[in-house]
Amino acid sequence: MRYVEEFRDPKAAKGVLGAIARVAGDIGATAQDSVRIMEICGGHTHAIFRYGLDRLVHEGIDFIHGPGCPVCVLPMSRVDECVEIAQRPGVIFTTFGDAMRVPGSQKSLGQAKADGADIRMVYSPLDALDLARRNPAREVVFFGLGFETTTPSTALTLQQAHRDGVGNFSVFCNHITVPPPIKALLDDPHMRLDGFVGPGHVSMVIGIHPYDFIARDYGKPIVVAGFEPLDLLQSVLMVLNQIRDGRAQVENQYARVVPEHGNPLSLAAMADVYEVRPSFEWRGLGEIDASGLRIRDAYRAWDAEEKFGIGYAVGRAPVREPDGCECGAVMTGRIKPTACPQFGRGCTPDTALGALMVSSEGACAAYWTYGGARATEAAQ
Repeated sequence: MRYVEEFRDPKAAKGVLGAIARVAGDIGATAQDSVRIMEICGGHTHAIFRYGLDRLVHEGIDFIHGPGCPVCVLPMSRVDECVEIAQRPGVIFTTFGDAMRVPGSQKSLGQAKADGADIRMVYSPLDALDLARRNPAREVVFFGLGFETTTPSTALTLQQAHRDGVGNFSVFCNHITVPPPIKALLDDPHMRLDGFVGPGHVSMVIGIHPYDFIARDYGKPIVVAGFEPLDLLQSVLMVLNQIRDGRAQVENQYARVVPEHGNPLSLAAMADVYEVRPSFEWRGLGEIDASGLRIRDAYRAWDAEEKFGIGYAVGRAPVREPDGCECGAVMTGRIKPTACPQFGRGCTPDTALGALMVSSEGACAAYWTYGGARATEAAQ
């Protein structure tokens, strides 16, 4: 398949790995003094482990797993609010499947469904809107979740609901943005990062310039990357070349998909429907300024927070993470998943304490699925 097979070519990969080793040697990278490159996106984390890139690159390259998994960073309090809405009489609560098993303080959406709540998995917010049209006597709520990648589809659906006057539909908005948490990490004096591999799917929507501050203000290189093994290897090489040359720029490795200035139709829909929240809570990270989106007043009639009187509309204290759960430390790159005291013990895919173990983009799930003997031994 075009744009797939050529990015999985073993011969080409061997050549890029050799170039990575040469540049890493020029920089003086060693296992003891490694170059720490954060892949922001959880999809990148899974690709790195699926293809064994962490074992193939020069020993002086250390992949640091970032907070780029929207399900993983969802705070327990917001899961609790989802359950609260879903359990109300007359409500049909709709969600993407990867949010069903995210733990709340009492139960997950999957457990609430088992207890009798009418919770249904959908493939898009338009499916939820269609469900509202077919069930005019029920209140249909869509769980709006995700980074800038999924935000436009929710915005376009709200515009459609507004135009059609579908009054029994609303969105519980938990859409978040990528740049603010990266700034928070860079402002952390205890965090050492040498460069970034940027999220390709997010950049399809917002372009590459929202990351300019990383290079301009912090002097760190960032390369927006695709998701095939050669995409990631080439992006690592591009980051290393910048470090060797003393440069800090935003580069676009994924130019075959990512336009420099993003998708204008998506950006226009987002600007029409959403405004920036003063702050938003991230699981394990706390409140981060201007990192979340909320529905504008023009669409307030379709805002589940306003309709049900929950969340930031009324205020709620954060919920404490389970004892020993280190999701926050993993998402900020302070520790690897296997360093969490619950990994493989109290927290497995079947008995997950944290969202990083249940999400399809979670770092802990990647370690468990692809880590093999290393992950198993580390958990003993």
